[in-house]
Amino acid sequence: MEMNQFRYVVAVARTGNFSRAAEQCHVSQPSLSQQIQKLEEELEEKLFDRLKRRVKLTAVGESFVLRAARILDEAEAASREARDAQALAHGAVAVGVLPTIAPYLLPPVIAAFGEKHPGLEVVVHEDTTAQLLKLAAVCELDFAIVSLPIRDESFVKETLFTEELLLAVPPGHLLARKRSVNAADLEAERFILMKDGHCLGDQVLGFCNRRDFHPQVSFRSAQIETIRALVRAGIGISLIPRMAAGETRGERLTYRSLCPPRPQRSVAVVWPRARPPGRTAQAFLLMLRMAAAAKSRPRV
Repeated sequence: MEMNQFRYVVAVARTGNFSRAAEQCHVSQPSLSQQIQKLEEELEEKLFDRLKRRVKLTAVGESFVLRAARILDEAEAASREARDAQALAHGAVAVGVLPTIAPYLLPPVIAAFGEKHPGLEVVVHEDTTAQLLKLAAVCELDFAIVSLPIRDESFVKETLFTEELLLAVPPGHLLARKRSVNAADLEAERFILMKDGHCLGDQVLGFCNRRDFHPQVSFRSAQIETIRALVRAGIGISLIPRMAAGETRGERLTYRSLCPPRPQRSVAVVWPRARPPGRTAQAFLLMLRMAAAAKSRPRV
């Protein structure tokens, strides 16, 4: 059976005439008749009774036409969906992202993406780096936005930007008034860090360890907003990514750059080397790269 045969049968059933059906299908009448006869021979059943002035569906033909019409509708729908995907009219992109990045980087990217591609859906999954890599590896995510380093060589890694980690202290804190702040000034302070498994906490500890001191950790949280609230309450200090500093209206924290070499993190997008992002994901990546370039520009 061929799709053209289905089209010819449905056209004849609708017009009741071989000649008119041939005109609608843009084929010659003998060719259309030949294909329908070939189909009947294959089925070993007559689909039409050829009357003197018209044709009429047999009982078998009536059942066949119903299914043939559904098959043609499904084929057209599949073709339309494929065209829509080519034109980025419908679909979804699944983005994995660290919770220390998502609220500060993604909102304007998603807004711009939605304006340009209103038929596309963005699904955001926030989790730790280890969990995001697992999901990306099993195709649950198109790509993940994480903080380097990533040791797994089965992933392609594209650095988006590098940002400073700023010291966050309450406005009245001694370090807020100090002319310059270095790592030695932090040794006696209590730190509020991200929970174990969150790379930002590991990065802060790594910075302290490289300067030969072990910070006094008084509290851990899975949310930067909670850490900032605790710093405001005078419970301790923390190191906050520059993109997250001062994002809240009426912020009552003081942010300071430490003396060089300053702590920093590199934000990257990663995906499995064996499965590059598709067209929809590539469209979102384009918007993401533009936002990252804006983050990378020096502040005046």
